[in-house]
Amino acid sequence: MDDLNLNEALEDLESAEDFLNYFGVVFDPAVVHVNRLHILQRYHNYLTQAGDLPAAEEARRAVYTALLTRAYQDFVESDALTEKVFKVFHMHEPQTAFVPLSSITLASAPAPSAGGCGCGNTGSCHSSEAALRS
Repeated sequence: MDDLNLNEALEDLESAEDFLNYFGVVFDPAVVHVNRLHILQRYHNYLTQAGDLPAAEEARRAVYTALLTRAYQDFVESDALTEKVFKVFHMHEPQTAFVPLSSITLASAPAPSAGGCGCGNTGSCHSSEAALRS
């Protein structure tokens, strides 16, 4: 890959280890083994946030290296559950919803019939008959 320019080399990189090796980032294989997708997604997020990158290849390579190092370090110092890179980690977080007070109403209960308990059965409510017998 030494004879390829930066863009050509990036097209050939496939794994987290490929990226880390290419950019010369020293890494612990155990950290990468557990967090490879998280590291690459975080790296992608950092690249997106970086906006316009330098046109000069060496300057762009320095930015790529710094952002990849930062993405890797996020998972050395933390873990995937804490970092929540992927949407699936946000699915069970409490959701907030606004319910205006004007939309809250009390349901009207039917008026109890004579001798009944208010269940709506006219004169044939077994629960009220049992209560009267006791």
